[in-house]
Amino acid sequence: MRKLVCVALLLVTAAVQVGCVIPMYSSDPVVRTRQMIYQSENLRQINDIWERLWFLDMPDTATPFRTHGGVI
Repeated sequence: MRKLVCVALLLVTAAVQVGCVIPMYSSDPVVRTRQMIYQSENLRQINDIWERLWFLDMPDTATPFRTHGGVI
């Protein structure tokens, strides 16, 4: 009996995680399209957030040529 309850609990948990029981998107095609566009736009911003987090979008301060260093 205990095995049966554990297996049933595992199957219910797996079904909820996969998205079979609770749908992720709306059933209305117009609303579903808008939701999918918003999600794809959010995923597209991940690269910009990563570069900003690691300061990769800042200009490089190491110049490839020698500078005078004084007032010209």
